[in-house]
Amino acid sequence: MNRFSWLIICLVPVLLIGCKPPVPTEKPAIRVAVIGGMTMTGMWPALMKRFEANTGFKVEVVATGPKQILSGVFRQGKADLLTMHSSDATTDLVADGYALNMRPWTRNQLVIVGPPSDPAHIKGMKDGAAALRKIAEAKAPFVDCASTGSREVAHKIWTKAGISPQGTWVLKDESAFPQDVVHYAEEHNAYVIVGRIPVIHGKIKSGKMEIMVEDDPDMQRPYIVVEANPKKFPGISINSAGARVLSNYLVSENTKAFLRDFGSQQPGGIPLFHPLNNE
Repeated sequence: MNRFSWLIICLVPVLLIGCKPPVPTEKPAIRVAVIGGMTMTGMWPALMKRFEANTGFKVEVVATGPKQILSGVFRQGKADLLTMHSSDATTDLVADGYALNMRPWTRNQLVIVGPPSDPAHIKGMKDGAAALRKIAEAKAPFVDCASTGSREVAHKIWTKAGISPQGTWVLKDESAFPQDVVHYAEEHNAYVIVGRIPVIHGKIKSGKMEIMVEDDPDMQRPYIVVEANPKKFPGISINSAGARVLSNYLVSENTKAFLRDFGSQQPGGIPLFHPLNNE
C-alpha cells in the first residue's frame, strides 16, 4: 500500500469525527388571511393542526375578518395565502396580478330566517325556491338584504322559483349595519336570507327570529383559496412553496374527510362548511 493510501486511511476517521450532522432547516411559516367565519367556528384552527402535523409547516394567521380587510392585507404582500368567499374581490385580486391559482375548496350555507308567527308557513322546509314561492303567494314581508352574498343567493333561488319579487311586501334593507339586518327584519315581521354561521354563532342579532329553511344545496356559497404572486411583491419574501402545499391540502380528499367529520359535530348534524362534491 502506498503512502497516499495510508494518508487517506488515517484522515477519514478524523474527518468523520470532526464533522457534525447538518442542522435541519426549519420550514418558513405560511402567512394566511382567513375569512372570519372559519376562525370563529374553530374550523380553521382544527384543520391547520392536522395540516401542520402532516406536513411540518407552521401556519400563521396574519388577518381574519371580513373580506375587505383580507383583500387589503393580501394586496400589501402581508399574506402568502388567502381564503374567503368567491366574489368580485377575489376575481379582482387575480385580474390585478396579486393572486394565483384560484380554486374553490368548500362552501357555507345561507338560510331563510323569519318571525315565530311564520306567516308563509315555511318552517322546516329544505327547498329555498319552494319557500320563496310560498312567501310570494302570501305576500309576507321579505327583506332584500343588502349583503352581496345574500343577494346573490336570493337572486339564484328567486330565479329558480320563477318569480321576480316586487310589491310592497318586498322591503329594502335599511339596517344601519350588516349585522343588524335580522333585527331590522324582526321589526317588520319579515323573512330574510342570511348566512347560517353568523346566526348560529350570534354574530348577527337575531332576537326572537328563527331559522325557517336550511340545508338546501342551492343556498350554498363557495370559498376559494388563492396564493400570492411573488412577482407582484419585489423585495417581500413570499412563501410560495408553503402556500402551494397548503392550497393543495385544502382541495385534497384529506380535507374533504375532515369537513365531513367536522360537520357531523355541528347543530343538527348540518355542516357549517360543506366539502365540494366534485369527484
